[in-house]
Amino acid sequence: MKRIDCLKAIYPELEDCAVVTIMGAVAAELYSLGHRANFFYLEHAMGLASSIGLGIALAQPERRVLVIDGDGSVLMNLGGLTTLARSRPKNLVHVIFDNETLLSVGGGAPGGYRWFTTATAAGTDLAGIARAAGFPRAETVRELENFQAVAADALAGDELTCIVAKVEAEMPTSFLMDLHLLENRFEFARAMQQPPRRSGDLRRATRITRDQSTTIPALKSREE
Repeated sequence: MKRIDCLKAIYPELEDCAVVTIMGAVAAELYSLGHRANFFYLEHAMGLASSIGLGIALAQPERRVLVIDGDGSVLMNLGGLTTLARSRPKNLVHVIFDNETLLSVGGGAPGGYRWFTTATAAGTDLAGIARAAGFPRAETVRELENFQAVAADALAGDELTCIVAKVEAEMPTSFLMDLHLLENRFEFARAMQQPPRRSGDLRRATRITRDQSTTIPALKSREE
């Protein structure tokens, strides 16, 4: 199963979600499918995608949040799983693409360091860890059809879910992303100021004006 195929399978469902990805291959491949203002590519913060996603989920419980992570990133911050489980936001789905390597820094790349593997290559079960941490739902999938069905069910559901997708250690076609980090940061924040379920508006958000309502608590208190 390939990561890009999994992303293609769920891409139509992401138009009205807050999507937070970890750096590297995952971000590059999602970007290659077509950028949306509600996509935030968390560069230079390996291991913290779930932390950002949790903050959004708690601040905006009416908005569906999808965190797209990698096994190396999750292993760097296993405490993130316990924090998610403790807070248990019903609107958050945590997808972990597990290729058993630190792919984006050379592990598994053609001509790269094949030995640069993660603990999952030696049997560590991330879905099992998530269940033990307290996730009400966590499972491992190995086939594309199964991934698509489980992800669609989770995104339509009302339960904190962890999906560990076992994928090939394959580099993206390109890591090029023609989007500046600061542009992504401000565009995403503007998208989050719009109420969910207005998917057409999320294609390219514009700066919020003073007469527009907002769902951001800090800004809402300032308006009042």
